[in-house]
Formats: sequence, structure tokens, C-alpha cells
Amino acid sequence: MFNLNQCKEWMHKHADVLMDMIRIYLGVALFFKGVFFMSHRDYLIQLMNDAGSRWFAPAAMAHYIVPAHLVGGLMLIAGLLTRVAALAQLPILIGAVGYLHLPRLMVMDVEARQNFELSALVLFLTLLVFLHGSGRLSLDHLMSRSASHEPPGVPKAA
Repeated sequence: MFNLNQCKEWMHKHADVLMDMIRIYLGVALFFKGVFFMSHRDYLIQLMNDAGSRWFAPAAMAHYIVPAHLVGGLMLIAGLLTRVAALAQLPILIGAVGYLHLPRLMVMDVEARQNFELSALVLFLTLLVFLHGSGRLSLDHLMSRSASHEPPGVPKAA
């Protein structure tokens, strides 16, 4: 039978694994958002045009958003240069929350509210991953572990 106390105890002992799960989920979501924007580029351009004159060069931004989501999402999934990948997402998400969805929130549109809430959640999780970094289920961790060990057969320095 499911024991909530055992689950809670496991979560406390494996907090880094939970952060890895958040990082991987966030990477998958960002990757698929990049795929969506790549296949619906006109929708992305329309979103930026709807934001008004506050957006700097909408076409240039589209060329940043798609690769940042695709490559950054894959890097987050793998846990490779995790903080760099999360940092690359932050300007996009801050722009989405602050310039795109927040002004629309004032018209009390249900869809605008849901878009704002989702973008704010993704921004929060990305900031959390940026601050935490990669966990033990990441290429960053694997590479740092292998770099700290000397190759076999090499005598230790005295």
C-alpha cells in the first residue's frame, strides 16, 4: 500500500533527483515549444507583433527563440551546461511574461490569464534550475566526476 511518509522521506533524501526531474521535464517542454514555433513561425511572429512596439526586431527575436528553445531544451534534458542553457531561456521567458502576457492580463481574458500563468511557471522553474544547476543525473555531473578522478594506472603525486 502507498505510504505517504515513506514517499516524503524518499523525497527529502533525494531532493537532487527531484530537481533533475524538473530540469528534464522543463527541457522537454522547451524543446517541443521550439518545435512548435519552428513549424508555426507565423504564429510566433504574430505573437511578437501583438506585443507592440516594445519588442525589439520581431524577426530577429524569432531567430533567437527557436534555436534557444531547441538547443537549450536538449541541453537541459541531458544536463549539459545546465546553467548556460537555463540562462539562454530567461530573456525569452521574461519577455513573454512581462511584455506579451502581462499587458493582455488586464483585459480579463481567460486565455491570456492561462498563458500568463504558464509562462510565469516556466520562468520560475527555469530560474530555479539556473540557481540549482545540474544534478546527479546529468552530463555535467558525469563529466565533473570523471575529470576529478585520475586515469587508471597513473601513480598519485606525493
